Amino acid sequence: MKKSAKTPAETAIETRYVLAPHMVNALGTAFGGVIMSWIDVVAAMVAQRHCEGTVVTASVDTMSFLDPIYIGDHVILKASVNYVGRTSLEVGVTVNKENPINGRQNPTTTAYLTFVHLDNDGQPTDVPKLLLETEEDKRRHENARARVQARKELRKKIRK
Repeated sequence: MKKSAKTPAETAIETRYVLAPHMVNALGTAFGGVIMSWIDVVAAMVAQRHCEGTVVTASVDTMSFLDPIYIGDHVILKASVNYVGRTSLEVGVTVNKENPINGRQNPTTTAYLTFVHLDNDGQPTDVPKLLLETEEDKRRHENARARVQARKELRKKIRK
């Protein structure tokens, strides 16, 4: 059964956490691994929603930590599909910290993850098409297309 195409907005997710003491390093800032795990989970949920099936993380690309997150900060993760190929898709995630007292937000982390859609036998299978509606959708798609091409070229060079 062919699954229907979707827009990024249809499968996007926003969630938030509070950074607790057991999630920080000796400097009182978030362990990168905690943020990375949250990113992987929210991105996987988006990919599952888009594919309406099982997905696995194939790669994490360009994870950048921009600003530290401190105990008590609210951590807001926003994820949406940027690009789909035949059996894989890229999900972009942005992370902001929010001061719970004054509501000010600052970007802290960005990441791009690639997922592969699997059938019931664990084999790669087709991903539903991505419908680009907004200028932002189109911009993110073109940027993702450039990352996909760069990854392919790098794989070719490495294999030589």
